[in-house]
Amino acid sequence: MKRQIGATGLEVNAIGFGGMPLSIKGRPNEPDAIKVIHAALDAGIDFIDTANVYCIDDNDLGHNESLIKKALQTWRGDGPIYIATKGGLRRPGGDWVTNGQPKELRRACESSLKTLGVDHVFLYQLHAPDSKVPLADSVGEISRLQEEGKIIHIGLSNVSAAELNSAQKIVRIETVQNRFNPMSQRDLYNDVVDACQKQKVTYIAYSPVGGGGHHVEMAEHPLLLEIAQDHQATPYQIMLSWCLSKGRHILPIPGASKVNNVVSSAAAVKIHLKTEEIQRIDEFSVVA
Repeated sequence: MKRQIGATGLEVNAIGFGGMPLSIKGRPNEPDAIKVIHAALDAGIDFIDTANVYCIDDNDLGHNESLIKKALQTWRGDGPIYIATKGGLRRPGGDWVTNGQPKELRRACESSLKTLGVDHVFLYQLHAPDSKVPLADSVGEISRLQEEGKIIHIGLSNVSAAELNSAQKIVRIETVQNRFNPMSQRDLYNDVVDACQKQKVTYIAYSPVGGGGHHVEMAEHPLLLEIAQDHQATPYQIMLSWCLSKGRHILPIPGASKVNNVVSSAAAVKIHLKTEEIQRIDEFSVVA
C-alpha cells in the first residue's frame, strides 16, 4: 500500500515514522534509538518525519535530526528514504514556542541541512503558524529557500483549511500535517481533510494512535480491543487502519521508542477494516 506525496508523483509506504519520541523527555539512549529507526526502515517505512525542535530544550536543538543522520549512515539496506523536517518553533526552557519570523525560519532550515548532512531537504514544513507573524511572511521565506535549492517540497503543520488556501496562493503546498486519530477527528468536519484531497495535498496524520496524552487510554478502549481481537491485531494497528480508511491521501506517521512497536505499526497496512467497524470507530468523541 502506497501514498503519493502531494502532486509530486512520488509514492511512499502508507505508514511513515514520526521521530519525536526518540528525542524528547523519557527518550531511549542513542544506540537503542538508532535500532528503532533501523527497524522502521527494515520494515519498509521510507518516510521519516522529524523537526529541529524534537529535543529537550534550545540547548539540544537538532537531536532528532542527528539521530536520523546517524541511523541512515549505518543502515545496511538500500532504496531511497525521504526525510521531512520542520521549522518555526523554539524550545526555551523546554517549552514549545512559535517563531515564524523569516530570519528564524532561514536559520532553522540552514541548521537542519547541516545537522542532516544534506544540501537540500526533501520536505520542509512550517511547524505552526505564528500569531505574531503574517502567514504570508513565513511561507514566503520558505518559498525563497525553495528557490535557492535548499528545499525540494513545502508543507504546513497545525493549520486550518483557510491557512492552507492562503499559503497555496504564495507557493505550491504538497503536505499538511495535523493531529488526527479516532479521538481527534475534527479535520474530517472542518474541511481540512477535504481541502487536502481536492488540492492533491497529502494529509500527514501525527499522533495517529493518540500521542502521549491519549495512547494508553485509547489502547484500552473496549471497542478497539474488540475489533483488534477480531483481526488478531493490536488496538494501535486498528487505529492506524482507521486513519488509512479515511482517504488515499492520508499518511499516518506513528512514533515509537521501541523496536517492537515500530514493526507492529508498519504491519498495520495489512489490516482491512469492515465498513461497520469503521463506522463504529467514527462515533468516538471529537477532542482537541
